[in-house]
Amino acid sequence: MQNERLKFKIEFNKRLINYSLDIIKFSEKIRRKRNLFSLADQLIRSATSIGANIIEAKSSSSKRDYLRYFEIALKSSNEIKYWLILIRESASDYKKYSNKLLKETDEISKIIGASVLTLKGKRNL
Repeated sequence: MQNERLKFKIEFNKRLINYSLDIIKFSEKIRRKRNLFSLADQLIRSATSIGANIIEAKSSSSKRDYLRYFEIALKSSNEIKYWLILIRESASDYKKYSNKLLKETDEISKIIGASVLTLKGKRNL
């Protein structure tokens, strides 16, 4: 059981890194449109914040502190959804890739959300 959890954490951290890299690459493309430049910056900040907060949680001094980092990561993942929807709706040529990233963002959000509920002891609601 312990091995499974450790394996999941390692795989999830790799997934977050790949996700951040995908967002960075996508942001490079959308920066070609002047009106999307600031959205690209916001997107990168939010996306890289998720992984950074999950990693930083490891060095927490308490369960409450650990939970706080996960809650921040969850808020960042929800913020990304907003930026991706704005990009998708304002630039139709990026619609397909925006939808792909939205799907991944949603899956990551669900994993983090489940972790938050578990940490709060509300898993069985």
